[in-house]
Amino acid sequence: MPIQVTASFALSDSEFSESFIRASGPGGQNVNKVATAVQLRLHVARASMPEAVKARLRALAGSRLTTEDELVVEAREHRTQAQNRQAARERLVDLVRRAFVRPKARRKTAPTKASKERRLDSKTRRSRLKRARRSDDD
Repeated sequence: MPIQVTASFALSDSEFSESFIRASGPGGQNVNKVATAVQLRLHVARASMPEAVKARLRALAGSRLTTEDELVVEAREHRTQAQNRQAARERLVDLVRRAFVRPKARRKTAPTKASKERRLDSKTRRSRLKRARRSDDD
Protein backbone atom coordinates (compact mmCIF):
# COMPACT_ATOMS: atom_id res chain seq x y z
CA MET A 1 0.00 0.00 0.00
CA PRO A 2 1.63 3.29 -1.08
CA ILE A 3 2.31 5.98 1.51
CA GLN A 4 0.72 9.32 0.64
CA VAL A 5 3.29 12.07 1.31
CA THR A 6 1.72 15.11 -0.34
CA ALA A 7 -1.46 15.60 -2.34
CA SER A 8 0.47 14.89 -5.55
CA PHE A 9 3.17 12.45 -4.38
CA ALA A 10 3.10 8.99 -2.84
CA LEU A 11 5.91 6.55 -2.02
CA SER A 12 5.17 3.09 -3.42
CA ASP A 13 6.01 -0.01 -1.39
CA SER A 14 8.74 -0.95 -3.86
CA GLU A 15 10.67 2.27 -3.12
CA PHE A 16 11.44 1.42 0.51
CA SER A 17 12.13 -1.73 2.49
CA GLU A 18 11.14 -2.67 6.02
CA SER A 19 13.07 -4.96 8.29
CA PHE A 20 12.28 -5.94 11.85
CA ILE A 21 14.98 -6.14 14.47
CA ARG A 22 15.12 -6.82 18.19
CA ALA A 23 14.60 -3.72 20.26
CA SER A 24 16.03 -2.71 23.58
CA GLY A 25 13.78 -1.09 26.15
CA PRO A 26 10.28 -2.05 27.28
CA GLY A 27 8.90 -5.47 26.45
CA GLY A 28 9.79 -7.68 29.38
CA GLN A 29 10.79 -11.24 28.48
CA ASN A 30 9.39 -10.65 25.01
CA VAL A 31 12.23 -8.26 24.18
CA ASN A 32 14.67 -11.14 23.65
CA LYS A 33 12.29 -13.22 21.53
CA VAL A 34 10.35 -10.89 19.26
CA ALA A 35 11.71 -8.46 16.67
CA THR A 36 9.49 -5.45 17.34
CA ALA A 37 11.77 -2.59 16.24
CA VAL A 38 11.36 -1.44 12.64
CA GLN A 39 14.02 -0.24 10.26
CA LEU A 40 12.77 1.52 7.12
CA ARG A 41 15.25 2.01 4.28
CA LEU A 42 14.63 4.36 1.37
CA HIS A 43 17.19 4.41 -1.43
CA VAL A 44 17.20 8.15 -2.18
CA ALA A 45 18.79 7.95 -5.65
CA ARG A 46 16.16 5.45 -6.84
CA ALA A 47 13.19 7.29 -5.32
CA SER A 48 10.66 8.72 -7.78
CA MET A 49 10.94 12.33 -6.62
CA PRO A 50 12.49 15.42 -8.23
CA GLU A 51 16.27 15.87 -7.88
CA ALA A 52 15.85 19.09 -5.87
CA VAL A 53 13.70 17.23 -3.34
CA LYS A 54 16.26 14.41 -3.15
CA ALA A 55 19.02 16.93 -2.44
CA ARG A 56 16.99 18.56 0.35
CA LEU A 57 16.14 15.10 1.75
CA ARG A 58 19.83 14.20 1.87
CA ALA A 59 20.54 17.43 3.75
CA LEU A 60 17.68 16.83 6.21
CA ALA A 61 18.64 13.19 6.76
CA GLY A 62 22.00 13.97 8.34
CA SER A 63 23.40 10.90 10.10
CA ARG A 64 20.43 8.78 9.00
CA LEU A 65 21.90 8.69 5.46
CA THR A 66 24.27 5.78 4.75
CA THR A 67 27.22 5.81 2.36
CA GLU A 68 25.05 3.77 -0.05
CA ASP A 69 22.65 6.75 -0.25
CA GLU A 70 20.02 5.00 1.84
CA LEU A 71 17.88 6.88 4.33
CA VAL A 72 17.43 4.71 7.45
CA VAL A 73 14.53 5.45 9.79
CA GLU A 74 14.24 3.37 12.95
CA ALA A 75 11.38 3.07 15.42
CA ARG A 76 11.69 1.11 18.64
CA GLU A 77 9.71 3.07 21.21
CA HIS A 78 6.56 0.90 21.22
CA ARG A 79 6.08 -2.67 22.37
CA THR A 80 4.37 -3.88 19.20
CA GLN A 81 5.70 -4.28 15.72
CA ALA A 82 2.62 -2.62 14.22
CA GLN A 83 2.97 0.53 16.35
CA ASN A 84 6.68 0.80 15.56
CA ARG A 85 5.98 0.27 11.89
CA GLN A 86 3.43 3.10 11.93
CA ALA A 87 5.84 5.38 13.83
CA ALA A 88 8.65 4.70 11.34
CA ARG A 89 6.37 5.39 8.38
CA GLU A 90 5.17 8.64 9.96
CA ARG A 91 8.77 9.75 10.50
CA LEU A 92 9.66 8.93 6.91
CA VAL A 93 6.62 10.84 5.61
CA ASP A 94 7.51 13.82 7.81
CA LEU A 95 11.09 13.90 6.47
CA VAL A 96 9.99 13.63 2.83
CA ARG A 97 7.27 16.24 3.37
CA ARG A 98 9.83 18.66 4.81
CA ALA A 99 12.10 17.97 1.82
CA PHE A 100 9.27 18.94 -0.54
CA VAL A 101 9.10 22.44 0.99
CA ARG A 102 11.23 24.73 -1.14
CA PRO A 103 13.18 27.17 1.03
CA LYS A 104 12.38 30.82 0.50
CA ALA A 105 15.05 32.60 -1.53
CA ARG A 106 16.87 35.26 0.43
CA ARG A 107 16.53 38.70 -1.05
CA LYS A 108 19.58 40.88 -0.58
CA THR A 109 18.76 44.13 1.16
CA ALA A 110 20.84 47.19 1.92
CA PRO A 111 20.61 49.04 5.23
CA THR A 112 18.33 52.08 5.08
CA LYS A 113 19.74 55.59 5.31
CA ALA A 114 18.04 56.07 8.70
CA SER A 115 19.57 52.86 10.12
CA LYS A 116 23.04 53.95 8.96
CA GLU A 117 22.54 57.32 10.65
CA ARG A 118 21.33 55.67 13.89
CA ARG A 119 24.39 53.44 13.89
CA LEU A 120 26.78 56.35 13.36
CA ASP A 121 25.00 58.44 16.01
CA SER A 122 25.32 55.66 18.59
CA LYS A 123 29.03 55.27 17.74
CA THR A 124 29.53 59.02 18.18
CA ARG A 125 27.71 59.00 21.53
CA ARG A 126 29.77 56.05 22.75
CA SER A 127 32.96 57.74 21.61
CA ARG A 128 32.03 60.95 23.49
CA LEU A 129 31.24 58.95 26.63
CA LYS A 130 34.59 57.16 26.54
CA ARG A 131 36.43 60.44 25.83
CA ALA A 132 34.71 62.04 28.84
CA ARG A 133 35.92 59.22 31.11
CA ARG A 134 39.55 59.73 30.16
CA SER A 135 41.81 61.66 32.49
CA ASP A 136 43.85 64.59 31.21
CA ASP A 137 47.05 62.51 31.48
CA ASP A 138 46.01 60.20 28.60
